[in-house]
Amino acid sequence: MSVPPLDGRKVVVTRSRAQASGLVDRLSGLGAEVVELPVIAVEDPADGGEALGRAVDRLAAGEYQWVAFTSSNAVTRVLSRLADRVVPRSTRWAAVGTGTARALEEAGRPVDLVPGVSVAEELARSFPDAGPGGSPVAGPGGTAGPGGRGTVLFPRAETVRGALVAGLEAKGWLVDEVVAYRTVAGNPPPESLDAAGGADAVAFTSSSTVERALELLGPGRMPPVVVTIGPVTSATARSAGLVVAAEARPHTIEGLVDAVVSALGGPGSGVLP
Repeated sequence: MSVPPLDGRKVVVTRSRAQASGLVDRLSGLGAEVVELPVIAVEDPADGGEALGRAVDRLAAGEYQWVAFTSSNAVTRVLSRLADRVVPRSTRWAAVGTGTARALEEAGRPVDLVPGVSVAEELARSFPDAGPGGSPVAGPGGTAGPGGRGTVLFPRAETVRGALVAGLEAKGWLVDEVVAYRTVAGNPPPESLDAAGGADAVAFTSSSTVERALELLGPGRMPPVVVTIGPVTSATARSAGLVVAAEARPHTIEGLVDAVVSALGGPGSGVLP
């Protein structure tokens, strides 16, 4: 019987507890001992979701041509607010990557646009121009133009890079940015921190997980093999002095698992050196 590729290996997963199950299951299925270290948690925005509620009302009323998502957290928050309301068929849905797209599709929302590379800049490049007759004209509060023409709803984290908004505005779109959630520091139990310090590898899924893990563990207790989900997370890790052993390609949970396998010496694929 063949030995699983991660047999005898200990891997740290840094996602929030609510998001960790898929990654944990995949790594465990390959033989890894997984240390769950939820260094971040996802909470409601500071306004309790009032702005998001208003934006979702406008979405249901057909006031946006597009909705653009850069995380599955935003998908969950928007669809929860939307409940069973119908969105006009003319509204189109965009997702930064396959994981985010899957969250929409599993909820019955077919995705119209997923870029080939799962980063915000590529999502913006993949968007069509606003086009003739679709030039954004600011309405009350500078949000949506008349009849929703030329407008994109962007439900996002409290802190986010500006690449998507800048790219969409350069193409003539008016972007209605709404904070859908915020990421706060998690406080894993001491036994999880101790277990993480003796692990073989750590898998990072965002810049915030890198930053908080370093706060909790310090460079001295960081596992020797660092694997990241994409270039932004890699840049954060490197700027903090960590050596990135592998970066997932594609930038998905599946790609991250492949990267962990390859970085630990097993057969894998989809890894950026």
